[in-house]
Amino acid sequence: MAMNKNAVLGWATMLMLFMGVLLILMGAYRYNDVAGWGFATVGIGFFAIAWVFNALKGRV
Repeated sequence: MAMNKNAVLGWATMLMLFMGVLLILMGAYRYNDVAGWGFATVGIGFFAIAWVFNALKGRV
């Protein structure tokens, strides 16, 4: 199955959203110290990158 650039960006967006949710949940439920804040912050960063990937669909 051949994937074009938009399909690759779509899959990358979905994976980044999944990883972002996973990191935020790990920060909230697994780590109760400062490391939890770090995990949640990185998860929000993954959301920002996924938003950029989604905005690029159709433009590259």
